[in-house]
Amino acid sequence: MAKGMPGFFDIDERLKDLSATRVSGHAERMAAVEMVKGITSASGTRRVTVGADRGFDARDFVEDMRELGATPHVAQNTSGRRSAIDGRTTRHPGYALSMRVRKRIEEVFGWVKAAAGQRKTKFRGLPKVRFAFTFAVAAYNLVRLPKLLTE
Repeated sequence: MAKGMPGFFDIDERLKDLSATRVSGHAERMAAVEMVKGITSASGTRRVTVGADRGFDARDFVEDMRELGATPHVAQNTSGRRSAIDGRTTRHPGYALSMRVRKRIEEVFGWVKAAAGQRKTKFRGLPKVRFAFTFAVAAYNLVRLPKLLTE
């Protein structure tokens, strides 16, 4: 990754202020906002889409994304309440495509939890947990490699 460009591996440094809110239930949304701040421009010259599960379907998160110039492709949470994702987003074909792609991404995490034993980590400390997760995803790639080579 180029020097100065935001990335997922330097997220720890940018999110030290959020460490006290990890147990509040909003840390993932707050982290997503911080990551998007680094790649969009408020003028709208660089627009991105942000795909997320229905846990991110909250009015404050959707408003933050729109203010940052990012289109929130968040799965709608319609179980007993009104979704923050409205027709402005869902009417576009890109939203439906994003939902299909998100399902493929979630399959990786499902495999890591089920087959690689990462449902509940056996390690303590962020470096060890990060290594275990990276190792599990590398194993997933090795399992998929024969299928990818035949295509």
